[in-house]
Amino acid sequence: MAKRIDTGDGRAALDGVRAADAAGEKPPRTELATAVRYLLQLLDEKAPGNSVEVRVPPFGAVQVIQGPRHTRGTPPNVVEMDAATWIAVATGSERWADAAASGRISASGTRADLSDVLPLRP
Repeated sequence: MAKRIDTGDGRAALDGVRAADAAGEKPPRTELATAVRYLLQLLDEKAPGNSVEVRVPPFGAVQVIQGPRHTRGTPPNVVEMDAATWIAVATGSERWADAAASGRISASGTRADLSDVLPLRP
């Protein structure tokens, strides 16, 4: 079981990433990693389950959404995106449909549309 990220630490990392982005700077890798993992943690809390794997390489992955449990190999429902896209759709600064239409989200499977559970409210 992964270590739970404290709410204060997660919000601080997310604020730091947003501030760096607003200033046109690259956020520190550790701060970016914490922000991504914190948002994945919130998604897991909001939509627990094992039918969809959400991947944000290289920082983390989580299985969410109720449905058939997956245990071996590549799951049938996979969502993958970079950290910036994940933070944008998870916080609501970008709509899921827009990010998916632009090709920044790779989603396969019948349950791979997360628009019903996003944005999160960190």
